Amino acid sequence: MEHLINNRVKSIEISGIRKFSNMVANVEGMISFTIGQPDFPTPEHVKQAGIKAIEDNFTSYTHNAGTLELRMAACRFAAEKYNLNYNPESEIIVTLGASEAIDIAFRTILTEGTEVLLPGPVYPGYEPVIKMMGAKPVHVDIRDNQFRFTLETMKPFITEKTRCIVLPYPSNPTGVSLTDAELKEIADFVRGKDIFILADEIYSELTYNHVHTSIAGYLKEQTIVINGLSKSHSMTGWRIGFLYAHETLVKHILKVHQYNVSCANSIAQKAAYEALTVGINDALVMRKEYQSRRDYVYKRLLGMGLQTVLPDGAFYFFVKIPDRIAMNSFDFALELANKAKVAVVPGSAFSDYGEGYFRISFACSLINLQEGLDRIEKFLENK
Repeated sequence: MEHLINNRVKSIEISGIRKFSNMVANVEGMISFTIGQPDFPTPEHVKQAGIKAIEDNFTSYTHNAGTLELRMAACRFAAEKYNLNYNPESEIIVTLGASEAIDIAFRTILTEGTEVLLPGPVYPGYEPVIKMMGAKPVHVDIRDNQFRFTLETMKPFITEKTRCIVLPYPSNPTGVSLTDAELKEIADFVRGKDIFILADEIYSELTYNHVHTSIAGYLKEQTIVINGLSKSHSMTGWRIGFLYAHETLVKHILKVHQYNVSCANSIAQKAAYEALTVGINDALVMRKEYQSRRDYVYKRLLGMGLQTVLPDGAFYFFVKIPDRIAMNSFDFALELANKAKVAVVPGSAFSDYGEGYFRISFACSLINLQEGLDRIEKFLENK
């Protein structure tokens, strides 16, 4: 019966991140720097809020957009942290993680033949949804711009078919953010054009030495903001995300969300409310530890003679494979896993523009970082 499967679905593949991670998941002695999974537990008070929700039998459907108390808390969070003002009754949807938010946003705004600009390299979760909508992903090579997806880099690729520009910052896989000036420049150029901005800001609470700025502060009417609690509160498995947008957009996106999942998990919503109120600053402790790890890893990588950009957010390094090693990124990562028992993500998982690189996640213990980097260093010395 496979010949009856939708060809657009058949043409997409499982994420290269997951594919490689699954390959090495059960190998004894493997140190994994692959999945972007915080190694901190969900804060105890947040877990207790979830337990209490079960005990209180809060197990029914909620409003399609999420409980009003959670929407109010999420809007207060956005206002306090990023100076964004959204109406909790009409300008936010609680989603099943940021992934569902991205999906329903694209399914609402994209039509056959439209184009979406993406930085290259980029997180692989956007392209399959774009293609399933019959739209075309257009990657912009930002490797020679310190991985910065600025107006200067994207402008030559904007056409009358451009429907959306994806701004994922801080970036996965590079950890690079955009400055206020760069965001304002993009907003001024896009304003009034038939182009949406999809701002994936899931790492907004994990920035180093600066406070995150959202382009929605300059261009609310055309911007869809994606956020959530997976990274900020180490709640990946709870699957709570947020989609913020002007009410003229949300009223349509909500229809897609309703027929897709009805509503987010009721128990997880209670835990999320706890996270955004009592735990509004829970990310600060994690961020401090991540920054310490970042500085350690950066020093080690430079000490090995490897080229990388110091991330100003998230918890990744995107590292160039030395020119002397004549291997593609997948083969490099496979040999590193087989010989050194260290798992990294091949750069090719992040589009063709990631080829020649590999990604390291430093969301793991310092002990594992030390041992894993020792193994990488020894591996490179023998190449």
